[in-house]
Amino acid sequence: MPTGTPDWITTPVTADLLRGALDLEHTAHGVLPHRLPARARAQCTDGQLAMAEAQPSGVRLVFRTRATAIELDTLPTKQVYVGAPPRPEGVYDLLVDGRPAGQGRVSGGNTLTIDMTTGTTEHRPGPPGTLRFTGLPEDAKDVEIWLPHNETTELLTLRTDAPVEPAPQRDRKVWLHHGSSISHGSGAPSPTATWPALAATLGGVDLINLGFGGSALLDPFTARAMRDTPADLISVKLGINLVNTDLMRLRAFTPAVHGFLDTIREGHPDTPLLVVSAVLCPIHEETPGPSLPDFGSLAGGQLRFRAAGDPAERASGKLALGVIREELARIVAQRSAEDPNLYYLDGRELYGRADYAELPLPDEIHPDAATHRRMGERFAALAFAADGPFAERHG
Repeated sequence: MPTGTPDWITTPVTADLLRGALDLEHTAHGVLPHRLPARARAQCTDGQLAMAEAQPSGVRLVFRTRATAIELDTLPTKQVYVGAPPRPEGVYDLLVDGRPAGQGRVSGGNTLTIDMTTGTTEHRPGPPGTLRFTGLPEDAKDVEIWLPHNETTELLTLRTDAPVEPAPQRDRKVWLHHGSSISHGSGAPSPTATWPALAATLGGVDLINLGFGGSALLDPFTARAMRDTPADLISVKLGINLVNTDLMRLRAFTPAVHGFLDTIREGHPDTPLLVVSAVLCPIHEETPGPSLPDFGSLAGGQLRFRAAGDPAERASGKLALGVIREELARIVAQRSAEDPNLYYLDGRELYGRADYAELPLPDEIHPDAATHRRMGERFAALAFAADGPFAERHG
């Protein structure tokens, strides 16, 4: 806690100060933003999804204030993978009146140790830490603190040296996006540098990011969450996790996609809805999953993945990315005859063969910072173009 600063004002962190979260859980320490509602979380006990949806990708504190100094106490949960290089601490991005104004990190916190060779985890509690920003302009301003996209973050206390009030809602469309770890932001250096955050900035829209690492699996509860979330623009990026997990065969995939889209349409019958297939992933273009860690690469301090399936298994319905892209394109073409606001985008237009030659995937699945930027710029150029699915004509 700060000392010698009697003018600090403490403001409870409440839902009206948060954007990008669908639920706010009250914990023993403070509040924990969630990107899935409680009812959805209760329908799945998978630890990977629980970890992913509680990591606040796209979630930000937004308020209006004249404060020149801000402190935020948080309790992060940091991940440690046995045998892998240490992960960098999560980054908080500060925006003032929509412009970058600083970055910070919070040390300490809980530790979740994950052993991929055994599938076991160990949780160790740790102390909270404090994020500080000082020297801000004295005039009234809109402040955004984007929480780390890849680090579960409980929010304990917000302190400022001037009063805080919820920022007025901007006259901007809301873009609701669902995808895999790439949409979640794996490989991005900070929360505003994930490809969806970059695309939202370029498109002038407010983002709700339901990108869940390892968990874009056509789950009905995710579709219902999207159905029930107000949005002006919607996109669904599908493919890689269905192959990673070897979750289903083509016979189950096709009706599951239809059902997912049907559920979204129950709440958003006329909203522009863009179905995006996976970006290029050479190890799984023609080879089904599952994806497995290459434990031999850990000895060299680097984690890489390999495809453990057999291309011949496609004949029995196993899914590779080429199969999924072909079927998604067919499904969208079929449905769009009666749904003129449904669109398809081949993910290789965001990242394809030429891009892989220039910017290879470091672990064979996830992009780096430069690739996130390229994907964000390309998505914005394609989706928000005058003739694109998210064009202003839909306003």
